[in-house]
Amino acid sequence: MDDKLREECGVFGIWGHPDAARLTYLGLYSLQHRGQESVGIVTSDGERLQAVRGMGEVNEVFTEAVLDKLPGNCAIGHVRYSTAGEVSLNEAQPFSIKCHRGEIAICHNGNFPFADAMRAELEREGAIFSSTSDTEVVLHKLARSRQTDLEAAIAEVFRHLEGAYSILILTPERMFIVRDPRGFRPLCLGELNGAYVVASETCAFDLIGATYLRDVAPGEIVTVDREGLRGTYPLPKQAPAFCIFEHVYFARPDSRIYGRSVNKSRHKMGKQLAREQPVEADIVVPVPDSGVAAAIGYAAQSGINFRFGLVRNHYIGRTFIEPAQSIRNFGVKVKLNPVRDLIEGRRVVLVDDSLVRGTTSRKIVEMIRQAGAREVHLRISCPPTISPCYYGVDTPSHTELIAANQSTEAIRQFINADSLGYLSHEGLLDACGVDEGLQFCTACYTGKYPLPVPLRAAGRSGSASA
Repeated sequence: MDDKLREECGVFGIWGHPDAARLTYLGLYSLQHRGQESVGIVTSDGERLQAVRGMGEVNEVFTEAVLDKLPGNCAIGHVRYSTAGEVSLNEAQPFSIKCHRGEIAICHNGNFPFADAMRAELEREGAIFSSTSDTEVVLHKLARSRQTDLEAAIAEVFRHLEGAYSILILTPERMFIVRDPRGFRPLCLGELNGAYVVASETCAFDLIGATYLRDVAPGEIVTVDREGLRGTYPLPKQAPAFCIFEHVYFARPDSRIYGRSVNKSRHKMGKQLAREQPVEADIVVPVPDSGVAAAIGYAAQSGINFRFGLVRNHYIGRTFIEPAQSIRNFGVKVKLNPVRDLIEGRRVVLVDDSLVRGTTSRKIVEMIRQAGAREVHLRISCPPTISPCYYGVDTPSHTELIAANQSTEAIRQFINADSLGYLSHEGLLDACGVDEGLQFCTACYTGKYPLPVPLRAAGRSGSASA
């Protein structure tokens, strides 16, 4: 939908498999929900790197003929939705360079809030950039490090970089896996017939038949080469701050994120939402697809019948031709359509995972009313989103976030719902496993940032740090 926080990016890597390129293709296909603007794969045959990048989705860029041009038993890949930088082929990852260290490829899920300042400093020193991506700053830092070994250079560079990052680095002979000390973005390790695999989500392992081993730990640098896999912890220790929105919306429900089932978290969100925001109604209807698990939980807890009262068109391309504005709310209607015989004459609880600007929610509520609903009660399975994210999530500015500027009652009136209820902050934390020792970043709901961000990046007055 147009009014969602957008997925950041997805990364996948494999070391030691003769069909590395095709397995990376499949892994990225599983991670397509994390980015649809561009995709790329770099492979290693032990002597040199081969790269293919393109605009569009995985199956649009990578045909059998293209995959045949990517030999080797090691690969890294990336699907991108831009959270920083422009939208063009120059921004597509993985980036590949040749320098005094040899060939290096890198891909990144996350964001460096201070990248602009670092970039400006490098440019003053004569550096030339080919993209606007903050990931390219890392390559320059690696090339300029005085450490003789790349592994030592990686440790040195990331000791001085603040940000949210799950990064894969590939050379002809080694792969490096790096996760920031706060663990903002997810990253997990697996094994497939003696080969090592790494991915943003475990659903990528399921498709290729890999076995999940463990998460890459916050602050860990994993090196994979002919001698096997080894992890070190050279980065400064920080309090964990896992992105809670992975469990709210970003990750697929069949994934395990931070060692916990996403589906389980969303189901618990829905049950807790029913306890906190009950209402007399006839049916519970999810906004598909991301609202389904929470709606099932809401229905189970409330005893109200669950129904798929909205049908989603799964065959929408990245572009489509819109008719004249005489067809109201066409953008929503082309994606969702109500089932009138389920909705007509009934009181509907509409369950969605988030409410950002409110514009799409307003159109969906109107659609439900036009289908004959007697009442429409919107329930959101997370707290009000009041602050932008600077750690790899594309968030509207503070002025565009409706909950940052209006009361719940004012929002209810704007979307024309009979009632509006959010899950509490405490309820969300409980549903996502805070009692199991997980520590989350919830800055989008609280405005308290675990890592300070530049005021220029924050785009509004006041302190941008916790």
